[in-house]
Amino acid sequence: MAADAATGTDTATGTDTDEYTSTIRGERTSIKWTRYAPAVLPLFVAEMDYGIAPEIADELVARIRSSDLGYLDGPGPLAPAFAAFAEQRWGWRLDPSRIHLATDVSVGIVETLRLALPDGGRVAITPPVYPPFFELVEEARAEVVEVPLSETWGTWRLDLDALERAFAGGTSVFLLCNPHNPLGLVHDRATLEALAEIAARHDVLVVSDEIHGPLTHPGVRFEPFAPIAEAAGARSVVVTSASKGWNLAGVKCSLVIAGDDRTADLLDRLNDEVACRTSILGLHANLRALSCTDWLDDAVQRIVANDRLLSQLLTEHLPGVVYHRPRAGYLAWLDFRGIGLGDDPALPLREHAYVALNSGLGFSREGGEGRGFARLNLACSPDTLREAVARIAAAYPASMQGSLVWRVA
Repeated sequence: MAADAATGTDTATGTDTDEYTSTIRGERTSIKWTRYAPAVLPLFVAEMDYGIAPEIADELVARIRSSDLGYLDGPGPLAPAFAAFAEQRWGWRLDPSRIHLATDVSVGIVETLRLALPDGGRVAITPPVYPPFFELVEEARAEVVEVPLSETWGTWRLDLDALERAFAGGTSVFLLCNPHNPLGLVHDRATLEALAEIAARHDVLVVSDEIHGPLTHPGVRFEPFAPIAEAAGARSVVVTSASKGWNLAGVKCSLVIAGDDRTADLLDRLNDEVACRTSILGLHANLRALSCTDWLDDAVQRIVANDRLLSQLLTEHLPGVVYHRPRAGYLAWLDFRGIGLGDDPALPLREHAYVALNSGLGFSREGGEGRGFARLNLACSPDTLREAVARIAAAYPASMQGSLVWRVA
């Protein structure tokens, strides 16, 4: 991508990013661009508006031209490439033989749960959290146990005491979202060490979704859970992919990584079809992505610039909306309760402001942690953010009456 942060110009193509965004709807066919009428700004699905790295595009074209469209039986060169990336980026040294393929992160989670809980069981999740977690647990014929994040004055964290109670009560697997979607929360090392000790004490398998790890913002340290868990004697699986960090949603390739010897034995029992169903194009796209670190770093810079912009726009034009700013990823968690849009603000925003966000309701169930919230996608043109905030402010002018709110730095 290689965009100039000051001008918004994509130096890889020489085009203006705002102009590109204005034409993108006519070029792409995913649900982000086709679900709603053209008048609606799509800021919901976790796909970037940015074009993929030219090196990845060239690799995909080359594979198609050579008719390299066959089946897979394992990660091949992707395993050592990811191991090298993880060590260089995060200091995580892992054995490539512990790495397996799956179609996507969701499939990796389901197949891991099926192995870990062949007769069903209880799986803890921490709402507000990535909505498919609920369905993935049920798909594996297991029971969801909600252990909501704790929040104090806008600071969110894992509720370790509540998790230990759940583990002691018979929950045998925990789905960790690291970094946490939708909050962009990056769990610090002390928290993860405490979690690993609790998991080891109760012999709970932790399945850590780390798909947003490559998108950690500057000045923030992302900690893969597996090495922390192994040091504490806990069992863990990491599921990840290049699909979020390099805008490769839908290419259908992910990694399922055992964090310890016991779990390596478990994952060795994965059905051969799990790897076979993975896309060979997805594998080569992921492999090429791991060498495109300049593209990744540039994407993060653009996301961080949009994070600052959104905070400024909300302060100036929608002071009743509280923004929980992410420390990783490009997803913004917005609290609309201050402007009275009800339990599901995404619905009136789409109908009256023509802005499509993700409904907060899907991120929780029992506790209702998503009521009054919506999730916004920051990986877009700055002008798209400006237009979205302008539309909402025009549709709800009462929100400009200057309610006193706090904002998370």
